[in-house]
Formats: sequence, structure tokens, C-alpha cells
Amino acid sequence: MFSRQVDVTSMSATEIAASVRARELSASEVASAFLRRLESVNGRLNAVVVPLFASARAEAAAIDEMIAAGAPVGPLAGVPVTVKESFDVRGTPTTAGLTARKDHIAAADAVMVGRLRQAGAVLLGKTNVPPLLLSTETDNPLYGRTNNPWDLERAPGGSSGGEAAIIAARGSPLGLGSDLGGSVRIPAHACGIHALRPTSGRLSMIGHFDCLPGNEAILAQPGPLARSVADLSLAMSVLAGPDQSLRDPAVPPVPWNHPSGVDLSRLRIAFYTDNGVFRPSPAVRRAVQQAADALAETGVQVEEWHGPNLEEAWDICVRVLVADGMRGPRQALKGSKLDRHTRSLIGPATLPRGVLAAGALLSAALGQRHVSQGLRRLRRASARDFFQLVRRRNEFRDRFCAELDARRIEALLCPADALVAIPHGTSQYLGDTLSYTAVYSMLGMPAGVVSFSRVREDERSDRLRSFDLAERAAKQAEQGTAGLPVGVQVVACHWREDVALALMSALEHRYRDTSEYPRDPPL
Repeated sequence: MFSRQVDVTSMSATEIAASVRARELSASEVASAFLRRLESVNGRLNAVVVPLFASARAEAAAIDEMIAAGAPVGPLAGVPVTVKESFDVRGTPTTAGLTARKDHIAAADAVMVGRLRQAGAVLLGKTNVPPLLLSTETDNPLYGRTNNPWDLERAPGGSSGGEAAIIAARGSPLGLGSDLGGSVRIPAHACGIHALRPTSGRLSMIGHFDCLPGNEAILAQPGPLARSVADLSLAMSVLAGPDQSLRDPAVPPVPWNHPSGVDLSRLRIAFYTDNGVFRPSPAVRRAVQQAADALAETGVQVEEWHGPNLEEAWDICVRVLVADGMRGPRQALKGSKLDRHTRSLIGPATLPRGVLAAGALLSAALGQRHVSQGLRRLRRASARDFFQLVRRRNEFRDRFCAELDARRIEALLCPADALVAIPHGTSQYLGDTLSYTAVYSMLGMPAGVVSFSRVREDERSDRLRSFDLAERAAKQAEQGTAGLPVGVQVVACHWREDVALALMSALEHRYRDTSEYPRDPPL
């Protein structure tokens, strides 16, 4: 039985839905509680940038009327949700952080937004993003900067950074983000919540802004974010329900399996703490090892991963993403005000190939390994070159999956990011930290992030002094991180989101009552 002494905003989406259906709480009471919380924290976070407060109250009242009349209600009846700004919501702007799109008003809901509404969710508002959704920070000239609730001087991740920030601050119990290279996983890790990127193609992207139009070699996916792993499962049961293919023929009719059917004692998993591209911080490495040890104690078979070269996978991934010489993003940016980060991201792509090659050689000579490698990969591909890249991707995926199959490995544990939440304005040289998440987007595998720990006082940076700008930026980011959240990425085989969620749930249950669990940020 629900106790009214409990703060409603501390309840999970699963608990809220059950309480509303049982008439222990009204949907209007729940909406009012979250709107009060949202209004009290959003001024410091700038996470919700398109508020829908009046319509949220009306939607909640309609749910209450249905329940009073005995009408059937959906599994999310009365559950407040927030949605990433890049999803179409009827009658609201979908700008992707671009000033030139400020008057772009959606005529209809995105497919996934429609599913949430049909399930009875109450939409509180839309959340902030970086321009074109192409950054691990969340800041744009249209809506401004979003702050991390654990430290307002740090970023909440990107590109679903606004979503993660407001959920962590208890302004929303459940959110819908999207993930191309890590855009729900990195914010979840940075803000101390949980998130899931489904198998590529599992969910429809109709009604979502396309930041790389025409590139289907690496697919973005909608993904839920929440403070409870069970809420991710609840959201996925709604989002991945049957009949998606009636609206979107690109979505295969693969059934959704609930994680309760997974027997952990029969699982065999592997882990690694360093992918060879960018060395993680001590707290990140420790958390992965800690997760592996904890799962081994529950009966899961655990071994260290020594599979295919992940540096090769990252090289393929970057080359695929920039294969058009960033012409698609540059076209989308026309007429928009650009911030410093977007200029630094797009600018080098306009340089002739010879200049890029010379810049790569010079950077290497000056000890700028990460810059040099980035410039080598930044080249426009011909159609033939792109086909070869896709073939390289397919061959690597085949080797990767064959290695998993040969060793009977059903999931991997690894870092969600090389760093915890970074200071605002420091992502420019840290692109290689994306390798921990983007590689699995390229492979099309489902991957979630479970947050269960925080940086300890004695976990200080162990990076050596370096002239490399990326290493220097990382060392700077690692200063003053004690107490910040740390997540672990859980990757499963294709279409086995249930395995990833079962492992994530086991870790959440193991650590949620410990002092290190990232429960409430100090807002």
C-alpha cells in the first residue's frame, strides 16, 4: 500500500503506474508533484527546454477520468515522462538545437512518442540537446547549456544530456532519448541513472531528427532512460510492442523478451577495462572489475575478454560516420548560429585531403596522437570507398560475433566512457572516448548502462604528463571528480536486450542500498 509520506518524485515509473491503477494516487497528484519538482530544479539545470505543463495537467486529468469510469488504461497510465527535443511532439518545435529550425513545428507525434501516449504516459516536456545531436556535451545557441545535477560546472553528457539531467534530479521518472554513438549511455553514466540502446532496427525512428541523413551503415535508436532498471524494461515492453512494422516497414517483427525469463546462473560473460583506444580513469576501470566480480559471486560465469581488435572497430566506425566529408551535417547547419564546439567538429572536414594528410603528419610529429589519427580518418569517401568500409564493418562484425559464439559468451561488461562527467567545454579533444559506446552501435548490438557506484576519494588521475591535447584534457577532467557517478556498460548479443537488462538489474539490486550508489544528486 502506498504511503503518502513518501515523496512521489522518489518513486519509480513502475511504482507510479501500479499506484495510479490501484487508485492509491491520482494521475493529477503525480503530475503536480513532478511539475513542482521540475520547476524547482530546472532553473539550475536548463534540462527541460520545451515545457508542456498545461497539457500535462490535462492529460493527467483525462487518465483520472478513465480510471474513475472503469475504462482500461495502459501500462504507463499516469506516469510522467520527458522526451528528447529531437523527437517530434505534435505542436512543438523539433530543432535539434539549430537556430534555423526554431520555427519548425511538428505536425504529428513521432512513432515512439505516440506509443508512450497510447500507454497512458503524461508528457511533461522536451529536453535539451547539442546541435545536430553530435556532442557529448549538451549546449546550443538556441536553448543554452544544460548542467549536470551532480556538479553544475560539468556536462550531463550528450546528446540526451537534458533527458539524463532531469531524470537524475527527480524532475521526471522516465525519459525517451536516442542513441547513435552513445547518446543515451554516456548521459546515463555521467548523471548516475540507467539507460538502454536497443539492437539496431528494434525501434522505429520515424519522427526523429536525422543528423546523418542517408547513412544506414550505423543506425540510431530510440532508448529509454530511468532511475530504475525495471523501468527500462517497462518502457521497452511499450516501445517494442507488436505491430511496429505496420507504421515502419524497416522494423523487423522480432518479439520482445522480458528479462525475468533470463537465468543468470546459465550465463557466460566476458569483461574488459581498456579497449586500447583511450585509457579509462581509475574509477571507471575499478567499476567494471567490481561488476564482473559481483556477477561471478551470483553464479554467472565470467572471464576476461581477448577478442577482436577494438581499435580496428573504432577506425571503421569513425570512417563510416564521416564518409560524406560531413556534408550532410554542414547542409543541416546552413543558416544556424554555430557554437565553438560545432565549428571545431565541422571545420576540419572542409579542408582539402592534402591539407588533412599534412596536418596528420605534423600532429603526429608534435606528439598529438589522437588529433593525428582523427585527421587521418576525416576524409570524404567515394561510393567505392564507402562500399569497402561497409564490407570492413560486416567482416569485423562477423569475426566479433563468431568469437562470442565460439567462447559461448552471451554478454560483455566494459566501460561506458573513458571518463566520468567532464567539465563544460572540454569535449573538443575527447572524441576517442566515444569508442567505448560507438563501436557497439556500429555492430548493431544492444547495450545498456547501469550506474551503481561513485568515484572514491583515493581514485585520483594516474595519467602521465603528456603533450597530447587529448591526454591533457582527460587529466584536467579527472581533477575533482570524487563523488561523481560511475556507470558500467553491458552489451548483449543481437536481439537479446533481455540478457543485458537482467545483468543490469542484478547489479542494481546488489548495490542500490550501499553508500556509493548514486541515489540523489546534491541539488
